[in-house]
Amino acid sequence: MRHRRYASSEMIVKPNMTPLIDVALVLVIILLVTAPLMSVADLPVNLPQAQTREAEDERNVSVTLASDGRLAVDEAVVPPGQLTAMLAARLAQPGNHDVLVVVRADAGAPYAQVRNVLEQARSAGATHLAIATRQRVRPVL
Repeated sequence: MRHRRYASSEMIVKPNMTPLIDVALVLVIILLVTAPLMSVADLPVNLPQAQTREAEDERNVSVTLASDGRLAVDEAVVPPGQLTAMLAARLAQPGNHDVLVVVRADAGAPYAQVRNVLEQARSAGATHLAIATRQRVRPVL
């Protein structure tokens, strides 16, 4: 049996791309695995648990903030600067020391005003605060 030797007249001048692609895919996998770990801070946090209360509780005190800054406590319109005094008087009534104060803020109201209302409610003696939201209605398909 004769062995033939084929003389290769052409030299291989193109690099082999397979090892390069393998290395690139390994790097992508490492990136995908480690990226979620880098987005979480190393601070230990004890997250609060959400609790729901009946929204129609007759002992709730409702503070309404309009988009133009007008305030109301339940049905009474409150003059500017009198929210703390009005809430303190309402919370001082017998049986109202631990009522839920619900802040109903307009979606167009600036966050600074909402925060100010929450701070005034806290300084008036409110121990339980909530922000009212509207439940998102999903269309039935």
